[in-house]
Amino acid sequence: MITISRIAENKRVIKNIFRLSAEFAGNIRPGQFFMIKTLDNSFLLPRPLSVNQVTDNKVTFLYRAEGIGTTKISTMKMGDDLQLLGPLGNGFDMDKLRGRIAVVGGGIGIAPLLYLTECLGKKAEVFLGFKDCVYTVDEFENYSDRVLIVTEDGSSGEKGYVTDYIDYRSYDAVVACGPEIMLNKIVKDCKENNIKCYVSLERRMACGIGVCLGCTVMTNYGSRRVCKDGPVFSGEELFGR
Repeated sequence: MITISRIAENKRVIKNIFRLSAEFAGNIRPGQFFMIKTLDNSFLLPRPLSVNQVTDNKVTFLYRAEGIGTTKISTMKMGDDLQLLGPLGNGFDMDKLRGRIAVVGGGIGIAPLLYLTECLGKKAEVFLGFKDCVYTVDEFENYSDRVLIVTEDGSSGEKGYVTDYIDYRSYDAVVACGPEIMLNKIVKDCKENNIKCYVSLERRMACGIGVCLGCTVMTNYGSRRVCKDGPVFSGEELFGR
């Protein structure tokens, strides 16, 4: 569904990380995303942004401004209008997330995990990995009793990689979003520990609805479109890919 939405907030969080809130009334599942486009046609293709939070008839996105499209979006002001297509994708299946859940995010991959953590409530224990600068950590602390921060340079929290601090045997399932090297490690470790795993993949997208096939990935069950069949996939689909 395409809607024209008014921006309620668009603020810089840190460096090139921004948070945008826009008016939207509708049901959104954790892990879904929107294709976002400005109305001035300053860039051709809409940009996929994961849903970070849903509150008071607004949808919030946490995003990194790094290309023409997202940089243009970052310059928009409160009261400006923009085009939203969504919500899109299959999101996380909350019925499958039972027991103790480890929520693992890396870098801007933390974006879709805040809303998920809120919906999971106290079942979730959160592991967030960053290269150096951390952001929005306090928001996760509102919904989880345990939030572990890891930075590669040790400037905040623990030092190293977030995957080094997960005791997989303590959880019934792991959900994750972040760099592909991190996701591959998590999928492998979950398989070795016989634990359910669900990961949200990040890919460049042109349409967001499964038509262009630009975001296709190979899985154990053949080719899948991240926008339409994902972005959330089970570890079973990705083991050995």
